[in-house]
Amino acid sequence: MDESLSLGALFASSFLAATLLPGGSEAVLFGVLKLNPQQYWPALGVATLGNTLGGMSSYLIGRIIPQHAEIKGLDLIKRYGSPALLLAWVPIIGDPLCVAAGWLRVNPWLSALFMALGKFARYLLIATAAA
Repeated sequence: MDESLSLGALFASSFLAATLLPGGSEAVLFGVLKLNPQQYWPALGVATLGNTLGGMSSYLIGRIIPQHAEIKGLDLIKRYGSPALLLAWVPIIGDPLCVAAGWLRVNPWLSALFMALGKFARYLLIATAAA
């Protein structure tokens, strides 16, 4: 597969995996790096960017949910604030955390930063295993 096409597929997979839609991008990153090991840092960056933007789309969904709605993940965000989004990559709880952060109007820049840090760390472990 062409390198730019691989990175495009990785971005799409990473973005969609971080939304409320089911899916995983870890296998795609692993495959891209096995086929194109010279793309280590670009692939890591693309996966992190796509997954963070996907998480921020869930954050934006939280911003538009009416304030009287019941939202999962509120306790963790209320207690720890944006640093709780280091866990945004965790299956099952990550998406609700992003939505809760948006619903609570947590600082979007700090939310994106903590999401990106957690997601980068997870992808770094996968990329290291693929190398």
